[in-house]
Amino acid sequence: MSRFKELESRLEDTERQLRLLQKISRFMAREAALATALEGVVSLVVEFMACDSCLLYLLQGNELVLCASNNPQPETIGHVRLRLGEGLTGWVARERRLLSISREAYLDPRFKLFTDLPEDTYDSFLSAPVVVRNRVVGVINVQHRAPHFHSGGEMELLTTVGEHVGALVALALGDLSKFDPAAALDLVMAPARRG
Repeated sequence: MSRFKELESRLEDTERQLRLLQKISRFMAREAALATALEGVVSLVVEFMACDSCLLYLLQGNELVLCASNNPQPETIGHVRLRLGEGLTGWVARERRLLSISREAYLDPRFKLFTDLPEDTYDSFLSAPVVVRNRVVGVINVQHRAPHFHSGGEMELLTTVGEHVGALVALALGDLSKFDPAAALDLVMAPARRG
């Protein structure tokens, strides 16, 4: 591939990533139910990453609860649960680390089988923590049926998506009816006033 073609391809990938993040950030700016926003994020990730599955879990106490899926099955959403440290997803939450397995993820010793999830038979697995203010509040997983090598760009992108989802969760939990822009300005200016 010529240098020009390579640069053109990289620019195209960067533009696609930017569009994905723009679409996700619109969920933050608009008034939408958290469940709707999470379903939207999952759909966007599947489309962008051309993966077969995207699952999003949120933390409730010491359990991760499946909250959104591109292949939602009524018996799984809200019912599939993992303890922190349990399975690949629980490991990502507990360790606060990205996990990439390009083939035979189901053979990893940390893997936990759920007979309700067809994704248990998928080959590749990419997972990132969902983070709010340096705290893990969930996990987002991307899976391919066939082996798939995850590029550094894909790993970084999923990490960024996890951070965006964290912001969505934080916004959903905040009481925006009491939002005061002047209070935000006070927070920014307080250190300058003390100095």
